[in-house]
Amino acid sequence: MKLFRNKPMTLQQRRSWGGFLFVMPFIVGFALFFLYPFIQAISFSLSDLKVTADGYELNFTRLANYRRIFLEDPNFVRTLITTIAQMVTNVPLILGFSFFVALILNQEFKGRALARVIFFLPVIYSCGIIYRMESNDYISQIMMGSSQASSGVILTGAMLENFLLETKIPAGVVNYIMIAVNRIPVIIRSSGIQILVFLAGLQSVSPAIYEAAEVEGSTSWECFWLITLPLLSPLILVNTVYTIIDSFTSAENQLITMIKQTAFTGAGYGVSMAMAITYFLIVTTILLVISALISKHVFYQE
Repeated sequence: MKLFRNKPMTLQQRRSWGGFLFVMPFIVGFALFFLYPFIQAISFSLSDLKVTADGYELNFTRLANYRRIFLEDPNFVRTLITTIAQMVTNVPLILGFSFFVALILNQEFKGRALARVIFFLPVIYSCGIIYRMESNDYISQIMMGSSQASSGVILTGAMLENFLLETKIPAGVVNYIMIAVNRIPVIIRSSGIQILVFLAGLQSVSPAIYEAAEVEGSTSWECFWLITLPLLSPLILVNTVYTIIDSFTSAENQLITMIKQTAFTGAGYGVSMAMAITYFLIVTTILLVISALISKHVFYQE
């Protein structure tokens, strides 16, 4: 008589093991490529790191590096606030633009495939030489030279701002509009992935839902607010999280540049790691708060 018998696994247990096996590569990769470097970065941020011939030497200094970046360094807090302000400005503009373009590209018209390719091209060229040219302001100089050579009249930013102020629009709204206008290249370049996600969501909505709504007498505006927007709310959450992370990790991010310069040409690795850990915690907190706020209004179709 056997004291222990192997009981067959239930269907739920088999599914759980299957899911665990699929997640295992991520867990291993997370432990090797994120968790260990993150713990090491925390130890660096609490120490004074000196590079030696044999590697490096750590002298434990507790919170001295954190006190330095907040109390002694005048640039860190200012750059951090600027980075967060740019994120607050860019994210609504990118989401609104990408959602609007996805609605247009979801319509049937000639050349729709070409239009989709054109709007996704910035994602491709942003990694190449064209992005470097744009970063060095070569493209803007070429456009400015060609515009000056033409005989037409071009509406400058100052003219547009004066026109909007003369229409009695509040100065705060005008300021936001001017920021959006000045950042049009950044918005277009950063919207490719979001457009693709929104477009996939729009195409996944069954036409039968709209047909039933039209039979009931719903207008296009009511269909948008009561059908399209609720069904795309999970993708709005996904795109919001992606856009925030992309904004905080982009090559144009001044704080990331500052962290790199501090590590290699500035106060050293310890101070740089203190900046990086602080930045990581702030970004994580912002993501958790925004995700919690948006999740309350997300509708999941069953």
